[in-house]
Amino acid sequence: MDFVKDMLDKAKSLQKNLVLPEGTEPRTITAARKIADQGLASKVFLLGKENEIKSAAAKAGVHLNGLNLIDPEQSGDLSKYANEYYELRKSKGMTQDQAKIDMKSTLRWGAMMLRLGDADAFVAGAESTTADVLRAGLAIVGMSPGLKTASSCFVMQIPDKAFGQDGALIFSDCAVVPNPTAEQLADIAFSAAQSCREFLNADPTLAMLSFSTKGSGGDHVDVVKVKEALAMLKEKDPALMADGEFQADTALIASVRESKAPGSSIKGNVNTLVFPDLDAANIGYKLVQRLAKAEAYGPFLQGFAKPISDLSRGASIDDIVVTSAVTLARAR
Repeated sequence: MDFVKDMLDKAKSLQKNLVLPEGTEPRTITAARKIADQGLASKVFLLGKENEIKSAAAKAGVHLNGLNLIDPEQSGDLSKYANEYYELRKSKGMTQDQAKIDMKSTLRWGAMMLRLGDADAFVAGAESTTADVLRAGLAIVGMSPGLKTASSCFVMQIPDKAFGQDGALIFSDCAVVPNPTAEQLADIAFSAAQSCREFLNADPTLAMLSFSTKGSGGDHVDVVKVKEALAMLKEKDPALMADGEFQADTALIASVRESKAPGSSIKGNVNTLVFPDLDAANIGYKLVQRLAKAEAYGPFLQGFAKPISDLSRGASIDDIVVTSAVTLARAR
Protein backbone atom coordinates (compact mmCIF):
# COMPACT_ATOMS: atom_id res chain seq x y z
CA MET A 1 0.00 0.00 0.00
CA ASP A 2 0.97 3.65 -0.41
CA PHE A 3 -0.25 5.28 2.78
CA VAL A 4 0.23 8.91 1.75
CA LYS A 5 -1.44 8.46 -1.66
CA ASP A 6 -4.33 6.61 -0.06
CA MET A 7 -4.89 9.40 2.47
CA LEU A 8 -4.62 12.14 -0.17
CA ASP A 9 -7.12 10.33 -2.38
CA LYS A 10 -9.51 9.76 0.51
CA ALA A 11 -9.35 13.39 1.63
CA LYS A 12 -10.09 14.56 -1.92
CA SER A 13 -13.06 12.24 -2.20
CA LEU A 14 -14.59 13.25 1.16
CA GLN A 15 -14.28 17.04 0.67
CA LYS A 16 -14.46 17.95 4.38
CA ASN A 17 -13.67 21.26 6.08
CA LEU A 18 -10.28 21.83 7.75
CA VAL A 19 -9.41 24.33 10.48
CA LEU A 20 -5.79 25.41 11.02
CA PRO A 21 -5.71 27.43 14.27
CA GLU A 22 -2.13 28.65 13.75
CA GLY A 23 -3.16 30.90 10.90
CA THR A 24 -0.30 33.39 11.21
CA GLU A 25 2.43 30.71 11.12
CA PRO A 26 4.25 30.81 7.73
CA ARG A 27 4.55 27.05 7.15
CA THR A 28 0.87 26.63 8.03
CA ILE A 29 -0.18 29.36 5.61
CA THR A 30 1.88 27.80 2.80
CA ALA A 31 0.47 24.35 3.60
CA ALA A 32 -3.07 25.79 3.57
CA ARG A 33 -2.43 27.10 0.07
CA LYS A 34 -1.26 23.66 -1.08
CA ILE A 35 -4.21 21.92 0.57
CA ALA A 36 -6.65 24.23 -1.18
CA ASP A 37 -4.85 24.01 -4.54
CA GLN A 38 -4.76 20.20 -4.40
CA GLY A 39 -8.47 20.05 -3.56
CA LEU A 40 -7.92 18.13 -0.32
CA ALA A 41 -10.63 20.01 1.56
CA SER A 42 -13.90 21.72 0.76
CA LYS A 43 -12.93 24.70 2.92
CA VAL A 44 -9.71 25.64 4.71
CA PHE A 45 -9.97 27.99 7.69
CA LEU A 46 -6.99 29.99 8.98
CA LEU A 47 -7.46 31.49 12.46
CA GLY A 48 -5.88 34.67 13.79
CA LYS A 49 -5.95 38.43 13.42
CA GLU A 50 -6.71 39.11 9.76
CA ASN A 51 -4.01 41.74 9.32
CA GLU A 52 -1.40 39.40 10.83
CA ILE A 53 -2.45 36.51 8.57
CA LYS A 54 -2.26 38.76 5.51
CA SER A 55 1.13 40.14 6.55
CA ALA A 56 2.58 36.66 7.17
CA ALA A 57 1.15 35.41 3.85
CA ALA A 58 2.69 38.33 1.96
CA LYS A 59 6.10 37.63 3.51
CA ALA A 60 5.77 33.96 2.55
CA GLY A 61 4.72 34.86 -0.99
CA VAL A 62 1.38 33.10 -0.59
CA HIS A 63 -1.93 34.41 -1.93
CA LEU A 64 -5.00 33.82 0.23
CA ASN A 65 -7.64 33.50 -2.50
CA GLY A 66 -10.14 30.78 -1.60
CA LEU A 67 -8.91 30.46 2.00
CA ASN A 68 -11.24 31.41 4.85
CA LEU A 69 -9.82 33.79 7.48
CA ILE A 70 -11.42 34.01 10.94
CA ASP A 71 -10.41 36.35 13.75
CA PRO A 72 -12.10 34.95 16.88
CA GLU A 73 -12.09 38.37 18.55
CA GLN A 74 -14.05 39.92 15.68
CA SER A 75 -16.25 36.99 14.71
CA GLY A 76 -20.02 37.16 15.00
CA ASP A 77 -19.89 33.66 16.45
CA LEU A 78 -17.95 34.72 19.56
CA SER A 79 -20.99 34.87 21.84
CA LYS A 80 -22.31 31.53 20.59
CA TYR A 81 -18.95 29.81 21.00
CA ALA A 82 -18.35 31.39 24.41
CA ASN A 83 -21.76 30.29 25.66
CA GLU A 84 -21.13 26.72 24.53
CA TYR A 85 -17.76 26.77 26.28
CA TYR A 86 -19.34 28.17 29.45
CA GLU A 87 -21.93 25.38 29.49
CA LEU A 88 -19.15 22.82 29.06
CA ARG A 89 -16.97 24.21 31.86
CA LYS A 90 -19.34 25.87 34.35
CA SER A 91 -19.19 22.88 36.70
CA LYS A 92 -15.44 23.53 36.94
CA GLY A 93 -15.91 27.18 37.91
CA MET A 94 -16.03 28.77 34.46
CA THR A 95 -17.79 32.15 34.28
CA GLN A 96 -19.43 33.65 31.21
CA ASP A 97 -16.94 36.52 31.16
CA GLN A 98 -13.97 34.15 31.36
CA ALA A 99 -15.49 31.91 28.68
CA LYS A 100 -15.58 34.87 26.29
CA ILE A 101 -11.92 35.62 27.04
CA ASP A 102 -10.87 31.98 26.69
CA MET A 103 -12.66 31.52 23.37
CA LYS A 104 -10.45 34.17 21.79
CA SER A 105 -7.68 31.54 21.83
CA THR A 106 -7.33 30.16 18.31
CA LEU A 107 -6.76 26.62 19.62
CA ARG A 108 -9.99 26.69 21.60
CA TRP A 109 -11.82 28.34 18.74
CA GLY A 110 -10.69 25.66 16.31
CA ALA A 111 -11.71 22.94 18.73
CA MET A 112 -15.13 24.57 19.11
CA MET A 113 -15.54 24.71 15.34
CA LEU A 114 -14.96 20.98 15.37
CA ARG A 115 -17.38 20.40 18.24
CA LEU A 116 -20.17 22.38 16.60
CA GLY A 117 -19.66 20.95 13.12
CA ASP A 118 -18.33 24.16 11.55
CA ALA A 119 -15.16 22.21 10.72
CA ASP A 120 -14.54 18.50 10.31
CA ALA A 121 -10.81 18.24 11.04
CA PHE A 122 -8.35 20.19 13.24
CA VAL A 123 -4.56 20.34 12.80
CA ALA A 124 -2.19 22.37 15.02
CA GLY A 125 1.18 22.11 16.72
CA ALA A 126 3.55 23.91 14.35
CA GLU A 127 3.97 26.55 17.07
CA SER A 128 1.87 25.14 19.94
CA THR A 129 2.90 22.48 22.42
CA THR A 130 1.36 19.03 22.36
CA ALA A 131 0.00 19.73 25.85
CA ASP A 132 -1.85 22.83 24.61
CA VAL A 133 -3.33 20.98 21.62
CA LEU A 134 -4.43 18.11 23.87
CA ARG A 135 -5.95 20.48 26.42
CA ALA A 136 -8.07 22.21 23.80
CA GLY A 137 -9.21 18.87 22.39
CA LEU A 138 -9.99 17.31 25.74
CA ALA A 139 -11.83 20.34 27.11
CA ILE A 140 -13.97 21.04 24.05
CA VAL A 141 -14.11 18.09 21.65
CA GLY A 142 -13.91 15.31 24.24
CA MET A 143 -13.34 11.60 23.87
CA SER A 144 -15.13 9.01 21.77
CA PRO A 145 -17.94 7.25 23.66
CA GLY A 146 -16.59 4.69 26.12
CA LEU A 147 -13.03 6.05 26.10
CA LYS A 148 -11.21 8.13 28.71
CA THR A 149 -7.69 8.16 27.24
CA ALA A 150 -6.25 10.25 24.44
CA SER A 151 -3.34 8.52 22.77
CA SER A 152 -1.45 8.31 19.49
CA CYS A 153 -0.24 5.99 16.81
CA PHE A 154 2.28 5.82 14.01
CA VAL A 155 1.72 4.19 10.67
CA MET A 156 4.90 2.26 9.92
CA GLN A 157 5.42 1.32 6.28
CA ILE A 158 8.29 -1.11 5.88
CA PRO A 159 9.88 -2.38 2.66
CA ASP A 160 9.18 -6.04 3.53
CA LYS A 161 5.57 -6.52 2.42
CA ALA A 162 5.41 -9.87 4.22
CA PHE A 163 4.68 -8.08 7.50
CA GLY A 164 1.51 -6.36 8.59
CA GLN A 165 -0.94 -5.20 5.96
CA ASP A 166 1.14 -5.24 2.79
CA GLY A 167 4.08 -3.87 4.80
CA ALA A 168 2.09 -1.38 6.89
CA LEU A 169 1.50 -1.61 10.64
CA ILE A 170 0.00 0.52 13.40
CA PHE A 171 2.30 1.19 16.39
CA SER A 172 0.64 2.62 19.52
CA ASP A 173 1.03 4.60 21.80
CA CYS A 174 4.32 6.22 20.81
CA ALA A 175 3.84 9.83 21.93
CA VAL A 176 1.25 10.61 24.61
CA VAL A 177 0.86 8.35 27.69
CA PRO A 178 4.21 7.59 29.40
CA ASN A 179 3.17 4.74 31.69
CA PRO A 180 -0.44 3.72 31.07
CA THR A 181 -2.54 1.86 33.58
CA ALA A 182 -4.28 -1.32 32.46
CA GLU A 183 -7.46 0.68 31.79
CA GLN A 184 -5.56 3.28 29.77
CA LEU A 185 -3.75 0.55 27.85
CA ALA A 186 -7.11 -1.01 26.95
CA ASP A 187 -8.31 2.38 25.67
CA ILE A 188 -5.09 2.78 23.66
CA ALA A 189 -5.57 -0.66 22.09
CA PHE A 190 -9.22 0.03 21.27
CA SER A 191 -8.25 3.31 19.59
CA ALA A 192 -5.34 1.67 17.74
CA ALA A 193 -7.74 -0.90 16.30
CA GLN A 194 -9.91 1.93 14.97
CA SER A 195 -6.82 3.63 13.54
CA CYS A 196 -6.02 0.40 11.71
CA ARG A 197 -9.46 0.42 10.11
CA GLU A 198 -9.14 4.06 9.11
CA PHE A 199 -5.51 4.16 8.00
CA LEU A 200 -4.86 0.68 6.64
CA ASN A 201 -8.41 0.01 5.42
CA ALA A 202 -8.13 -3.39 7.09
CA ASP A 203 -9.67 -5.36 9.91
CA PRO A 204 -7.30 -5.08 12.86
CA THR A 205 -5.32 -8.04 14.08
CA LEU A 206 -3.85 -6.74 17.31
CA ALA A 207 -1.06 -7.90 19.59
CA MET A 208 -0.50 -6.60 23.13
CA LEU A 209 3.27 -6.52 23.53
CA SER A 210 5.35 -7.39 26.59
CA PHE A 211 8.71 -8.88 27.58
CA SER A 212 6.61 -11.98 28.32
CA THR A 213 4.66 -14.41 26.16
CA LYS A 214 1.62 -16.07 27.72
CA GLY A 215 2.92 -16.05 31.26
CA SER A 216 6.62 -16.67 30.60
CA GLY A 217 7.38 -13.55 32.66
CA GLY A 218 5.50 -14.83 35.67
CA ASP A 219 3.40 -12.48 37.78
CA HIS A 220 5.54 -9.41 37.27
CA VAL A 221 3.46 -6.26 37.61
CA ASP A 222 4.16 -5.22 34.01
CA VAL A 223 2.98 -8.57 32.69
CA VAL A 224 -0.16 -8.48 34.81
CA LYS A 225 -0.96 -4.99 33.50
CA VAL A 226 -0.92 -6.18 29.89
CA LYS A 227 -3.05 -9.22 30.72
CA GLU A 228 -5.60 -7.05 32.49
CA ALA A 229 -5.63 -4.61 29.59
CA LEU A 230 -6.30 -7.40 27.12
CA ALA A 231 -9.24 -8.62 29.22
CA MET A 232 -10.68 -5.09 29.34
CA LEU A 233 -10.17 -4.69 25.59
CA LYS A 234 -12.11 -7.87 24.89
CA GLU A 235 -14.95 -6.58 27.05
CA LYS A 236 -15.02 -3.36 24.99
CA ASP A 237 -14.92 -5.20 21.66
CA PRO A 238 -15.50 -8.96 21.93
CA ALA A 239 -15.26 -9.42 18.15
CA LEU A 240 -11.82 -7.81 17.86
CA MET A 241 -9.02 -10.15 16.81
CA ALA A 242 -6.59 -9.47 19.66
CA ASP A 243 -4.23 -11.52 21.79
CA GLY A 244 -1.29 -11.23 24.17
CA GLU A 245 0.73 -10.81 26.14
CA PHE A 246 3.27 -11.41 23.36
CA GLN A 247 6.95 -10.78 22.88
CA ALA A 248 7.60 -8.94 19.63
CA ASP A 249 8.78 -12.02 17.72
CA THR A 250 5.71 -13.95 18.85
CA ALA A 251 3.49 -11.16 17.54
CA LEU A 252 5.21 -10.78 14.18
CA ILE A 253 6.38 -14.28 13.20
CA ALA A 254 3.65 -16.90 12.75
CA SER A 255 5.98 -19.85 13.29
CA VAL A 256 7.23 -18.39 16.58
CA ARG A 257 3.63 -17.74 17.65
CA GLU A 258 2.67 -21.33 16.88
CA SER A 259 5.55 -22.50 19.08
CA LYS A 260 5.27 -20.06 21.98
CA ALA A 261 1.49 -19.50 21.95
CA PRO A 262 -0.05 -22.50 20.20
CA GLY A 263 -3.55 -21.66 21.44
CA SER A 264 -3.53 -18.11 20.12
CA SER A 265 -6.61 -16.87 18.31
CA ILE A 266 -4.37 -14.99 15.88
CA LYS A 267 -3.46 -17.07 12.84
CA GLY A 268 -2.54 -14.50 10.19
CA ASN A 269 -0.38 -11.41 10.14
CA VAL A 270 -0.55 -8.94 13.00
CA ASN A 271 -1.10 -5.42 11.69
CA THR A 272 -1.50 -3.52 14.98
CA LEU A 273 1.08 -3.50 17.78
CA VAL A 274 0.21 -2.04 21.20
CA PHE A 275 3.25 -1.35 23.38
CA PRO A 276 3.13 -1.53 27.19
CA ASP A 277 4.51 1.98 27.73
CA LEU A 278 5.96 5.01 25.99
CA ASP A 279 9.58 3.90 26.50
CA ALA A 280 9.05 0.70 24.56
CA ALA A 281 6.87 2.30 21.87
CA ASN A 282 9.10 5.28 21.15
CA ILE A 283 12.25 3.15 21.07
CA GLY A 284 10.48 0.51 18.99
CA TYR A 285 9.22 2.75 16.23
CA LYS A 286 12.57 4.54 15.90
CA LEU A 287 14.47 1.25 15.70
CA VAL A 288 12.17 -0.01 12.97
CA GLN A 289 12.37 3.32 11.16
CA ARG A 290 16.17 3.31 11.10
CA LEU A 291 17.10 -0.38 10.92
CA ALA A 292 14.32 -1.52 8.59
CA LYS A 293 14.39 1.74 6.59
CA ALA A 294 10.69 2.16 7.29
CA GLU A 295 8.61 5.25 6.70
CA ALA A 296 7.12 6.49 10.00
CA TYR A 297 3.98 8.58 9.59
CA GLY A 298 2.66 10.32 12.66
CA PRO A 299 2.15 10.57 15.50
CA PHE A 300 -1.58 10.82 14.89
CA LEU A 301 -3.83 11.47 17.86
CA GLN A 302 -6.55 8.92 18.51
CA GLY A 303 -9.46 8.47 20.89
CA PHE A 304 -11.06 11.89 20.36
CA ALA A 305 -14.70 12.24 19.36
CA LYS A 306 -13.62 14.08 16.19
CA PRO A 307 -10.40 14.17 14.16
CA ILE A 308 -7.59 16.17 15.81
CA SER A 309 -3.91 16.04 14.89
CA ASP A 310 -0.86 17.44 16.65
CA LEU A 311 2.18 18.48 14.60
CA SER A 312 5.81 18.51 15.60
CA ARG A 313 7.01 22.08 16.01
CA GLY A 314 9.71 21.14 13.51
CA ALA A 315 7.12 20.02 10.94
CA SER A 316 7.82 20.85 7.31
CA ILE A 317 5.21 22.30 4.96
CA ASP A 318 4.75 18.86 3.40
CA ASP A 319 4.35 17.32 6.87
CA ILE A 320 1.48 19.72 7.54
CA VAL A 321 -0.13 18.90 4.18
CA VAL A 322 0.10 15.13 4.76
CA THR A 323 -1.08 15.35 8.38
CA SER A 324 -4.02 17.49 7.25
CA ALA A 325 -4.92 14.96 4.56
CA VAL A 326 -4.77 12.13 7.09
CA THR A 327 -6.96 14.07 9.52
CA LEU A 328 -9.47 14.96 6.81
CA ALA A 329 -9.56 11.32 5.74
CA ARG A 330 -10.78 10.38 9.24
CA ALA A 331 -13.71 12.80 9.15
CA ARG A 332 -17.23 11.43 8.96
